[in-house]
Amino acid sequence: MRILRLVPIIAILAACGSGNESVWNDPYPDAESGSNILYSAFTDRPKHLDPVQSYTEDESVFTANIYEPPLQYHYLKRPYTLISSTVEEVPEPRYFDAGGNPLPADAPAGQIAESVYEFHVRSGIFYAPHPAFARMPDGSPRYAALDREQLKAIERVSDFPETGTRELVADDYIYQIKRLAHPHLHSPIFSTMSERLPGLRTLAEELKQAAKTLPPPGQPGSWLDLDRFPLPGVEKLDRYRYRIHVRGKYPQFLYWQAMHFFAPVPREVDRFYNQPGMAEKNLTLDWYPVGTGPYMLSENDPNRRMTLSRNPNFRGQGYPCEGEVEDRAAGRLDDCGKTVPFIDQAIFTREKESIPYWNKFLQGWYDASGIASDSFDQAVRISVDGDVGLSDEMRARDIHLLTSVRAAVFYMGFNMLDPTVGAQGTSNEARARKLRQALSIAVDQEEYISIFLNGRGVPAMSPLPPGIFGYLEGEAGINPVVYTWREGQARRRPVEEAKKLLAEAGWPNGRDAKTGEPLILYLDTTSGGMGDKARLDWLTRQFSKVGAQLIIRSTDFNRFQEKLRTGAAQIYFLGWNADYPDPENFFFLFDSDGARAKNGGENASNYRNDEFDRLFLQMKGMENTGAQGEERLALIRKMTRILQTDAPWIFCFHPKTYILRHEWLYNRKPSDVGGNGLKYQRIDPERREEKRQQWNMPMLWPLLVVVVLAGGLVGFGVRSYRASRKG
Repeated sequence: MRILRLVPIIAILAACGSGNESVWNDPYPDAESGSNILYSAFTDRPKHLDPVQSYTEDESVFTANIYEPPLQYHYLKRPYTLISSTVEEVPEPRYFDAGGNPLPADAPAGQIAESVYEFHVRSGIFYAPHPAFARMPDGSPRYAALDREQLKAIERVSDFPETGTRELVADDYIYQIKRLAHPHLHSPIFSTMSERLPGLRTLAEELKQAAKTLPPPGQPGSWLDLDRFPLPGVEKLDRYRYRIHVRGKYPQFLYWQAMHFFAPVPREVDRFYNQPGMAEKNLTLDWYPVGTGPYMLSENDPNRRMTLSRNPNFRGQGYPCEGEVEDRAAGRLDDCGKTVPFIDQAIFTREKESIPYWNKFLQGWYDASGIASDSFDQAVRISVDGDVGLSDEMRARDIHLLTSVRAAVFYMGFNMLDPTVGAQGTSNEARARKLRQALSIAVDQEEYISIFLNGRGVPAMSPLPPGIFGYLEGEAGINPVVYTWREGQARRRPVEEAKKLLAEAGWPNGRDAKTGEPLILYLDTTSGGMGDKARLDWLTRQFSKVGAQLIIRSTDFNRFQEKLRTGAAQIYFLGWNADYPDPENFFFLFDSDGARAKNGGENASNYRNDEFDRLFLQMKGMENTGAQGEERLALIRKMTRILQTDAPWIFCFHPKTYILRHEWLYNRKPSDVGGNGLKYQRIDPERREEKRQQWNMPMLWPLLVVVVLAGGLVGFGVRSYRASRKG
């Protein structure tokens, strides 16, 4: 009888192994099956979602799709192109001299005392539903006088029973600009903007003094109403128009207008979140952002899951009809003119480890994924010619590879104040220059990229990465100090040429020609960056190829920064990600006015070249288009040659992004700026569901075998027991 009881179990298991069974390892609720939802992941929890404070890539995934600054970048065009977002058009600046007299558009930058930008907000743009906009029958705010007692039953914004909305107006943009100066918010761009926006620093001081007269934050009456304080240089013209005055000529100001720092924040939202008891429950703009963008944050659990849901009040936009040649071939123009956003929801799950993230992508639970180093060989194959392609396993799953070179540069910098590697302004300057050139040749970036980056990088010829105005392809763009052009390719100069340069510098075979002392150089670094032992061992061998001895001085991050601030480092390793896609944002790293040791700027090498400074001052105030664009390009070429010759950096590499997407995800294109590409992406939920079923079919036969074997053992045991009883 006991053996017979196993038969129904076996029959059930056999039935489960046939037909359209459910997927047992599905991490999502059944209600989401077949839904128009994009699934992704994040590794580091966002700390700030308030547009005045947020400044990391992890946060921009959310802020860029919730908030709408006046401008945005064209999704498909490269080099990156500014287009309007919430305003009627990209504004053209008007120029004035010191006496307030108008100047022509082609006036020299030195004559321009002020640039004036006028923004015209489109009508009919509305905020996502939010309780800050809820109104009483008489039109007064419903939730404007809350206290801790009334908030007892409220744990999240969605707990408020009523919401509302209103139209976007010019006042909202002005209010956010004032928030840059708020004493309690500490915006990371305040210092930069205070140099350009007249009155911003004065406003900051006024707000600081006013805050001292108010109760501490979170107490009744502590809200600092920014509408009480004027901001000279930023003026409202009417309901939809506002004007910003900028010191001098600063074309890069328009790039800032595509960043969330200049996204609108309504006064009533600021007031709503500054009521007593709100901050204690994370009811803040930092936790629950409010915007006019295509999505709103409907779930915020940064340790587990975050969800962006379609903003029901979003006006809709047209999918772009122009792009690069490869965009058409990749099908990224097939949705031309269709209304975006396409996706109803985007769910981001926190994954702290790369392996689970990768495995879930292969199972179809995530729609796209980067490639971690330990999964690279499984995903990508590199031919003997260096061509990158997908592995057979990835192709079998119809997975597609997207690559792009990031608007970033990694470099090894020389402290130009150091008497050995810099000697700037001394009689040894020429000697130190040849030393830097020799090391630039010796450190083989192609080898580094191959060994440590799995090929995910492009050797840098200058500070400018591909996609930035002024970057040159082919022979015209090579660094002639380090490379020659042969057989249609850039070829690194042989080590013998580096040794020759070092000998000319007075260090034959790595020893001082006069004293015989060895050439000992010092790299200051922190663990976790170039502090990795394998990388440092490799770098030490690169220096030894020309006879130089490299000593590693590893320290903590704070001490490393202190060495850079005081000019105590000799050689260091850093990287730079573009704030905006303009050559000025890379060349300013060499401007002597920004020398770190003297002025606390971003010129960590403390490099100074009077000719470069002159050209930079001229170049940074020029446009990229028309006759001025041609002139600017000529200046960029001269500046690049100066840097290649002086070699204040070893130009290492521009990192390359590899992204995998499943066949059911459309219109995905990597971008280093903007970050608001979610609205353009499209999902085929039915195809995804089909593939998930195929890839996650329950393997029931092993269990069936176990059950049968167990049944046999039980039967054998029963027969043995009965035989023993009879005996």
